[in-house]
Amino acid sequence: MLSHPQFDPIALQLGPLAVHWYGLMYLVAFLAAIGLGRWRLRLPQIMAQGWSAKALEDLMFYAVLGTILGGRLGYVVFYKASYYLAHPLDIFKVWEGGMSFHGGFLGVSFALLIYARQHQRRWLEVTDFMAPLVPAGLAAGRFGNFINGELWGRVTAPDTWWAMLFPQAARADYAWLLSHPQQAAAFGLQAIFTQYGALPRHPSQLYEVALEGFALFLLVWLFARKARPVGAVSAVFLIGYGCARFLIEFLREPDAFLGLLALGWSLGQWLSIPMVITGVGVLMYTYRGCQSTSLSKAKK
Repeated sequence: MLSHPQFDPIALQLGPLAVHWYGLMYLVAFLAAIGLGRWRLRLPQIMAQGWSAKALEDLMFYAVLGTILGGRLGYVVFYKASYYLAHPLDIFKVWEGGMSFHGGFLGVSFALLIYARQHQRRWLEVTDFMAPLVPAGLAAGRFGNFINGELWGRVTAPDTWWAMLFPQAARADYAWLLSHPQQAAAFGLQAIFTQYGALPRHPSQLYEVALEGFALFLLVWLFARKARPVGAVSAVFLIGYGCARFLIEFLREPDAFLGLLALGWSLGQWLSIPMVITGVGVLMYTYRGCQSTSLSKAKK
């Protein structure tokens, strides 16, 4: 078993100003998107669409704004609506964490729609340009969750050598012992909790870095290197993220205030299903449209 390193959540202390690792990860995500975006500008199909460094900078402004506002409001609405109705000023305490990817996704989608209309571009053309830049930011964000020791995974057997002890989860661990006495006895977890004050859990944040970050990046980036029908790159991103998130949620501890929902699925899984369905639908539509166009040209 491993033990969480217990990072100090504050990366830099400049007098009264505290710079948190979580905030720095957002900066890393932004810089990574800018760097990757400049790389994409070199592709022939991107150059043919008239993208430029100035357009990229404008696009990133909209994307960052949509991510922050959508991510925060999504967390407020999807996860803790009753709490924030009672404590509305806490909505602005973003440094305490509490961001929803699905909310951020909706926020970015809306922001890119505004950008597309203002710059007279097709919305899916804009999302196609943006999609390959997102996974690197997701990896940075999930690593920020790991540094904070939050959003840990579910309890697992102590012989899982990569399992991790999260001291921050002590209260949740104790509650798990009370609600799963047979499993605790079978794996000797009570003794482990007594000795370490924590239970072995999946480091699901790192699973997300690997799948939603690196693996999804390779999938979307390589797919987008060649010219594709408008909307296809966005569709592959939706399918890839939705599937990755759905699978990881089986190993990630559900939010204590929500638990598991219908079919034993978490809210994250239920929110990922529409992404996959939409992605499949868009992918079928784009390629079917290409085939129809090819047939009509052949008849001529």
